[in-house]
Amino acid sequence: MAPTRSFAVLSALVLGTTIAAGAGPSTIPARADPVDTTTAPIADGFAYQPLWPFATQDEADRWLGGRTDAAGAPWHADPKATALQFTRNYLGFTEIDRTTTITEDADEAWVGVGYASPSGQSATAATIHLARFGTDPNAPWEVVGSRDDVLTLSTPPYASTAGPVIEAGGTITGVDESLHLQARQSTQANPLGDSCCISAGGESEPWSATLHISSPPQPGALTLVVWTGGHVAEVEKFAVTGLRVE
Repeated sequence: MAPTRSFAVLSALVLGTTIAAGAGPSTIPARADPVDTTTAPIADGFAYQPLWPFATQDEADRWLGGRTDAAGAPWHADPKATALQFTRNYLGFTEIDRTTTITEDADEAWVGVGYASPSGQSATAATIHLARFGTDPNAPWEVVGSRDDVLTLSTPPYASTAGPVIEAGGTITGVDESLHLQARQSTQANPLGDSCCISAGGESEPWSATLHISSPPQPGALTLVVWTGGHVAEVEKFAVTGLRVE
């Protein structure tokens, strides 16, 4: 998860089309207070660990100046579109087809992404934390983590260095949950490591898992993502955090 500075009342925004929900009973877990962590110092003056879509400030500046092939991608200027692109195209959670909430200020945004529940209502799977990558008021949006509640990912510490073995953990509220953990890099098509399936459940109960990196990572950002589902959708809750590879 990424650190957050403020919380506001979230206004519902529903986009996209309705997806088909999976079969089976569902127990809606109680919501916990969103998790807040301490900001880690990041190089190059950016307050967070950049995860996606830009790897460096120079890449973001090149898009802003129209000096890159991505200059024709206006969604970089939209936090809602960026959050959905990250969830669907980078993480591969294609069932998630809409934004559900949005809180935005001048240089940060928190966007809920989700899916259609069996009742037809939109359910939030995660709240993506984004920040403008640069000081320009029109700088593109960058995913830097998630604001977690029902499912949290607090270990390893945000922006810490990832080794060949990652000891991950957090808390979960739910019934008969099965957690799936992956490590990803935007420079590689396939996950660097994958761990499934971790039985969990209860009321804010701790969970832990060991993830072995099977593919050599490249220097730069590493995204660690955990998710659970299987009651009404393949991915019902997920959380992400940003790590670094030296």
